[in-house]
This record gives sequence, C-alpha cells and structure tokens, in this order.
Amino acid sequence: MAGLIRQSDIEEVKARTNIADIIGDYVSLKSAGVGSMKGLCPFHDERSPSFHVRPQVGFYHCFGCGESGDVYSFLQKMDHVSFSEAVERLAGRVGLQLHYEDGGGAPDHSNRARLLAANQAAADFFVEQLGSPGAQVGRTFLGERGFDATAAERFGVGFAPKSWDELTNHLRGRGFSTEELTLSGLVSSREASSGVYDRFRGRLVWPIRDITGQTIGFGARKLLEDDKGPKYLNTPETPVYHKAQVLYGLDLAKRDISRSHQVVVVEGYTDVMACHMAGVTTAVATCGTSFGVDHIKVLRRVLGDDSRLGEVVFTFDPDAAGQKAAVRAFSEEQRFAAQTFVAVGPDGLDPCDLRLHRGDDAVRRLVDSKKPMFEFMIRQLLGQYNLDTVEGRVAALRAAAPIVGDIRDPALRPGYTHELSRMLGMELGEVKKAVTAAQARGRAPEPAAAASRREGADSAPAEKPFSLLELPTDPVTRLERDGLMAILQHPGVVTPELLARAVHTTFANPSLAVVRDGILASLPHVAAPDWLDLVVAEVPEQLANLVRQLAMAPLPERTQRDIDRYVRDITIALVDRDLLRQKAELLGRLQRTDAANREVYSTLQRELVRVEAERRNLREE
Repeated sequence: MAGLIRQSDIEEVKARTNIADIIGDYVSLKSAGVGSMKGLCPFHDERSPSFHVRPQVGFYHCFGCGESGDVYSFLQKMDHVSFSEAVERLAGRVGLQLHYEDGGGAPDHSNRARLLAANQAAADFFVEQLGSPGAQVGRTFLGERGFDATAAERFGVGFAPKSWDELTNHLRGRGFSTEELTLSGLVSSREASSGVYDRFRGRLVWPIRDITGQTIGFGARKLLEDDKGPKYLNTPETPVYHKAQVLYGLDLAKRDISRSHQVVVVEGYTDVMACHMAGVTTAVATCGTSFGVDHIKVLRRVLGDDSRLGEVVFTFDPDAAGQKAAVRAFSEEQRFAAQTFVAVGPDGLDPCDLRLHRGDDAVRRLVDSKKPMFEFMIRQLLGQYNLDTVEGRVAALRAAAPIVGDIRDPALRPGYTHELSRMLGMELGEVKKAVTAAQARGRAPEPAAAASRREGADSAPAEKPFSLLELPTDPVTRLERDGLMAILQHPGVVTPELLARAVHTTFANPSLAVVRDGILASLPHVAAPDWLDLVVAEVPEQLANLVRQLAMAPLPERTQRDIDRYVRDITIALVDRDLLRQKAELLGRLQRTDAANREVYSTLQRELVRVEAERRNLREE
C-alpha cells in the first residue's frame, strides 16, 4: 500500500523547482520588473496579460480571474493530475528520490501517469520497429518525401507492425493492464468477445505530444493497399488526449514561437516535419480536426498574444477542403491580437511537396510571401461572383463589406476599403457607405442569452473573493496597501526590528488590517520558504485572494537597488505615520491635562520626546 509523501520531501521538491520554468512550458512569460514575470492567463481567455509569476515567492496569480497558487496547484489545474502526481513529476524532473510515510512505496497510479507511461512505452516500441524488415514500406514512404533516419528520429516517427497483438503483448509484458491499454486508445475492443487488438497496424506512426513533450497519443498513416481504414487514423479521445486542444509539433516549436512571435499553422505531420527541416521551426498542425477556439487559446498563451507584434500564418491547400479550412480559420481570426496571414504554395504545393521538389529555401519563401488574411478572404470571396455584371458587383460588395468592416485596426480599414473599391471597379463613396453600414450592424448589441452562451466557461463567477481592485484609492489606504505589498514580497530587505515595528502599526482599512494581523501572526517564520502560505492560512478564506494579490502585484521600481530603497522607504513611511498619530494623540492629551498635575504632564512630555526621537532615527535610516 502506498503511503503519503513526506512533507519534508514536498517542500524540498518545491524549493528546487523554479516555478517560472514549469509555467514557461505552457505560457510565454516576460519580465515585469525585478523578481516578477507576466503572461496571458492559461485559465481564462484574455487579450492583455494579467497573469503574474514570482519565482522567488514560488507563486502565481491572475488579476483577471483570481486563479492563484504554487507550482503544484498549477500542474494540478493544467494537467488534471493529483497532488501526489504533481509532486512525483517534479521530483523526477529535479532528480529527487521521494520517501513515503509508514514505509509505503510510490503509488501505482492507474490514471493519467499510467496512461502517459503506456503511450511512451508504445512510442519507444514504434521507433524500434521502424528499423525492422517489415517496416521497409514505412522507410520508403519517408524517403520518398525527403526524410532520412535523422529526421525520423528528430520527430520520433515509428512503425506499427502489421499484427493484431504485437504491441498489446509487448505492453502487457511491461506491466500494463488491458484496462490501461484500452483507456489510452492503444488497443480496440473486439465486438464478438471481450478481447482487444492493436489499434494501429501496418502504419507509419507519429507521436503526438503535449506542450511539455509528453506523448499523449498517435497519428498513423495508411501505407498498405489491403488496409481498409482511413488515410490517417488518430488516437481516440482519452483522459489525456483531447484533439481539439492539441497541436502537433508545439512541444518542438514553442520556444521559437515565443521568441519570434510567429506561428505557422500547416495541415499535416509531414508538413510540420518539412517546415522544421527547412528552418521554419515555428510550424504546428492540428491533429485530425479543424483549427478551433481551443487551439487559439493555446497558441495565444505561447505567442504572448498581448500586442499586434505577433504573426499567425496559415497555409492552406487551394482545393475545396483548403478553402473551407480558410473560412473556418477566418471566422476565429478576431480572437487573435496578432496579425493573421495566409500562405499558399506555388502550383498548390503543400510544404512537404514544396520542400521535396524545390528545396528548403522554397519553404522559407512560402512563409515570407504570406498575404494578410483579410486580403486573402476578400479575393476568395470576390472570386465567387461575376464582376462583369452590375448585379454581380453589388452582390460581391454586400458580401465583402462586412469583412472590411470587421478589421480591428482602424489604420488598415481605409486601405482595404480603397482596395475593395479597386477590385470591384466601383465608386469609393459607394464602397465606404457599404463598409460603414456593415460596421454599424456588427456593433449591434447581442441578446444577453447569446452573450452568456458565447462567454461560456470564460465568464467570471457571480461572487468573487475580495480583490485588490475593490480597495479605496484614498492616500491612507494606498500607503497601507503599498506597505503590505512591499513587506509580503521583500520581507528580508529591512531589519527584523523595523519589520516588526511596521506590522504593529494601526491600519485604517479593515481588510488590510486583517492581512497585517496575518503577517504579524506569521512573523516568527518570515524566513521560511512557505511563509506566504502561512500568512494565507492565518487570514479568513475570503481575504486569502487579497493576500496573494498583494504578494504578486508588481512594485513600481525596476532595478533591485531601487526595489530595496522603495521597500525601506515605504516601510519607514508606515512607521512614521503611526508615530505621527501617536504624537497627535499625545499633544491632545497634553492640552487637556492640567499643568498642575506635574506627574502626568511630565510623563506625556517624555513620551513626546521619545516619539520625536524615534521619528528622527527613522529619517536617519
């Protein structure tokens, strides 16, 4: 029986793990000042980055949707793993041997971890089989498309032998159960019996990996004439494989996508291979499904799609299927802040054929010759009408005007209006009028029910925990807020005495006063790596979100030296304000005290001198 992981090991794994490295596998992070990074939130759809990560604190927080936590909770939410699985995955990454309570061993997970292990074992098996005599047809297929053994190895391409049970027997010999193989989609059930058989047989196989590089499924290409299945057969939907959320090649392309702010969306596995081999290392492809909303969400996070600097380049075949794919992609174009483009190969060649027949440079030129998505769609649309007739031109204008009206960038819209006028051979004023009318229709408010359906899971909950944004903006509250931000984020910058003095001051805002009390209760553990967790645990649940926001919000300074000075100054300002309050109270009491009462009068005067001396010492610090 498996025991619980020792708490000391849990803390050690977290201490050895840079949370920014883990989150960086999913989100493109940029510097947001000293010790802070930010990017687009992976938990809700947004255009401007409100997702902050502080590696030194070991926490993340989204100021848009309120999601926050440590590296373990991030993996739990992103990959739907248990807490133990998250710890075990990171322990493996940092090379730490975990210990379990009561002498228990590592748990034998039958869910995600086991399915991932089965997929990886299958991937290794397929790669090994590619070198077998029976895989000659697969090696020939690759060679005819310009891919050698090095290319196959780079992308993990393998071969599924023409057998009903060779993979099944191999994986059973590795300790995987029939239930695990079925859940992973590696085998299919026989209708006439309770047995199973290999899903992929006599096919070239590509491993489909998630953004972190873990194999979650496969795509298999038909090679043999007696194979009656579809040309491409993919892993079915499983607990770890959801085709609408997966992009083939993203694990290899993510770094260059993030660095160059460009992604090239192609149509197949061999197209991705051809692009990468030709130097276009930002290419990805969907896996047997249309390019959709979930793919966009994944790409936007990797692109860092918070400005108009990015580029999304779609490559489409000029055939009917390619046209439909272009229309579907265009329907979602507004979800990108990046500029969208279309690249169509000469003579209708896809990237794989283009590389094969015209070389690597031709693939690079294909991407360089991209046309804006709006121009491409307008030309495609106008091609459906007879522009030699008045009726045809009017109908084409009615169809194309909404496309121009939908252009987000107001600087581009007039240029496309002129271009549409030129293409149609119609008066500019008439085209402008149609575009303006289309814009007005597009701005009409949608019914509340429709808006609710459109927002779906991205809608904010009706009741949210107390937020930083709900605090008043008066100078007193701002000082208290900024002081707590500095103390939570950089408690070691000031002396322990000054820190203790600051958190013993009186706070006017009741919510911030509770946070101050949480800090005060946790002060003996200020040097502990989980100090923020301790503070969060001390405050009421509805204020836990406020603590995390204060600990994650960016400070106004940009260099470490300036940060240190700022933290000292704001902490001193908190103490000085409290001393000033004490001085005012003492002066009031002094005015109300009869001078004949010498003992009380002298005591108040001594207190005033002490307060003034303490203020003078603060200023000298």
